[in-house]
Amino acid sequence: MDAFILSHVEHGVMTLTLNRPDRLNSFNDVMHKQLAECLTQAERDDTIRCLLITGAGRGFCAGQDLNDRNVDPNGPAPDLGYSVETFYNPLVKRLAKLPKPVICAVNGVAAGAGATLALGCDIVIAARSANFVMAFSKLGLIPDCGGTWLLPRVAGRARAMALALLGEKLSAEQAQQWGMIWQVVEDAQLSDTAGQLARHLATQPTYGLGLIKQAINAAETNSLDTQLDLERDYQRMAGRSADYREGVSAFMNKRQPQFSGK
Repeated sequence: MDAFILSHVEHGVMTLTLNRPDRLNSFNDVMHKQLAECLTQAERDDTIRCLLITGAGRGFCAGQDLNDRNVDPNGPAPDLGYSVETFYNPLVKRLAKLPKPVICAVNGVAAGAGATLALGCDIVIAARSANFVMAFSKLGLIPDCGGTWLLPRVAGRARAMALALLGEKLSAEQAQQWGMIWQVVEDAQLSDTAGQLARHLATQPTYGLGLIKQAINAAETNSLDTQLDLERDYQRMAGRSADYREGVSAFMNKRQPQFSGK
């Protein structure tokens, strides 16, 4: 079977490369299943302390492969809700719940579910030539892979609505100016910059980073009172971690901390 997801683990970083470059890394069922298997490893393996997702070839991901039999418009009416429920929704939930940072290095066009997948990662770095396209409306569809929840939150309602309704290209630079992504770098620097950031995060207090991620995600729907209670509970948990003890000890002794991620 073809390896549509290339997985490489080194220095505490799992790098996943979407690998159907001839199809701009668009998703089919097999690719989804291979990605799901890699995420299971990322969830279970404590030595993996950061996840980095990127694409092979000239694009990041063109979303759903329209040649896939489950979306064929020439056959009987397809059930597009099936692929959303079976593949995209679990993917979004697993990346959000993963108690480790997820970096996305967008190396070219990110369209449709490829765009919403990228924007849903914790830290997004894009090559200057990259762009984001909410291509769904051009086909009479709605942004999935978390798109309708995510877009108003990263772009604001006015921009989200226009991006989704118009389906026009958004340059990486514009996405960064609007605060939708973290950083834009020269194309040639993308791999090194993203790799360096991932390796750095893999040496940091992973347990605490996981709590930060969960807290910020929860804040999207919590009231202030609920969020303050959550901060209290998570801070209590963080204070019991080995990394907190190590961090304070290193600070007191003016040395570099050696975090275990626990």
